[in-house]
Amino acid sequence: MDSIKRKKGKSRIAFPEDYCVVDIETTGLNPAENEIIEIAAVRYRRGRKDAVFSTLIKPEHSISSFITELTGIDNSMVCGAPCISEAIKDFYEFAGNDMLMGYNVNFDINFLYDNLLRCHGIILENDFIDVLRFARRVLPLLPDRRQTTVAAHYGISITGAHRAEKDCEICNACYLFLRDEMRSRNGE
Repeated sequence: MDSIKRKKGKSRIAFPEDYCVVDIETTGLNPAENEIIEIAAVRYRRGRKDAVFSTLIKPEHSISSFITELTGIDNSMVCGAPCISEAIKDFYEFAGNDMLMGYNVNFDINFLYDNLLRCHGIILENDFIDVLRFARRVLPLLPDRRQTTVAAHYGISITGAHRAEKDCEICNACYLFLRDEMRSRNGE
């Protein structure tokens, strides 16, 4: 998949009221070598939580102790989970044509895109919004712009971080604070 140019949707700077926040947990950083072990998507309509999709995924290879330490997901938790082919199709059907949103979302989009294409020959064309871009613009003086750092800045609880559904909720809370700050700076 590395040599294939992705034909994914466009990265947007926008403040939609209807969108789907996505997050994944993986066995590593490279979509060509590593596997998705959890997908979550939280749909928002008119800024309110509307529906949730969340699933663990049984990888082809064992989950390392490092990843278990980071995410809390271990091999026993995924032994009865669906395979990537089933889970990625269910995610795709849940997301529909929604604008996708996430924190450093290119990471998630690339894994989702590659797996959807590999498993089903489907191209993930949804446009997307990266909340990290807003954090870089609004909070340049923070020591870093990690999602947990931005959340702490705004007083958002990070208990349960590094699990996909919780990370979606943290991302959305960060988005709302950052959106409001950007709007107030622009006089909206």
